[in-house]
Amino acid sequence: MINKWITKSIKVILWFSIGFLVLVSCKATKDISSGEVDRSLSTKRIIDNHYKNGLNFNTLNGRIKIDYSDGSNSQGVTVSFRMKKDEVIWISAPLGMVKAHITPDEVSFYNKLEGEYFEGDYGYLSQFLGIDLDFQKLQNVLMGQAIIDLREQKYFSEINGNNYELTPKKLAATLKSLFLVEPQHFKISEQQLTQPLERRHLQVNYNYQQLDQAIIPSKVSILAVEKEGQNDIDLEFRGMELDKNLNFPYKIPKGYKKIALE
Repeated sequence: MINKWITKSIKVILWFSIGFLVLVSCKATKDISSGEVDRSLSTKRIIDNHYKNGLNFNTLNGRIKIDYSDGSNSQGVTVSFRMKKDEVIWISAPLGMVKAHITPDEVSFYNKLEGEYFEGDYGYLSQFLGIDLDFQKLQNVLMGQAIIDLREQKYFSEINGNNYELTPKKLAATLKSLFLVEPQHFKISEQQLTQPLERRHLQVNYNYQQLDQAIIPSKVSILAVEKEGQNDIDLEFRGMELDKNLNFPYKIPKGYKKIALE
């Protein structure tokens, strides 16, 4: 049962986290404060600062505690997590019963208990979900960067609580977006994407911690809503290390049945 749930969680993350386009080392880490907003800061400066404070590491690895709820069922599990920036994301459930291997060219996972696997490129998923997808957008969701490139269009900015709120000047009927940027390190504190015609809504909230010179998520909360229901996924980053030499072992066992995302 738990392996079916892990597989479903991976599907949900792919569906919503990819479709709308998861840290501690030997040294202690601490959650960071949000700082104070500067009301004189221009929209361009806010966006520039966000990208200046991007991912300043090569690899990270450790564990992620995943709590998932679809409104009627709730489950929790801790998985092993490895990532090489811009190249690969690797996830393994306890005893390797479920593994996922995601690269810029391919998305793949398998379930040993069910004897099944999924394997496809972003072209297939883009057609399936009706939206352009890539590896960068998934990485951004997990690491607290804006899902879409904020430099590609113009935005209004205003103060919302103790955050900078960014909304696009040109409104689109098919995709609506909102971004809250915290003022100390200019990381995303909340991002929302809505597809009104498909009745889909994605909201991702972040807490951050500092590890050496890196600002990384301590918790990511994903709310994914579609017309059939709602899914909540909480990701808590534990025991992570930066810039270690990693390998990413992954091979689909022979005889497994290929499945389609539904």
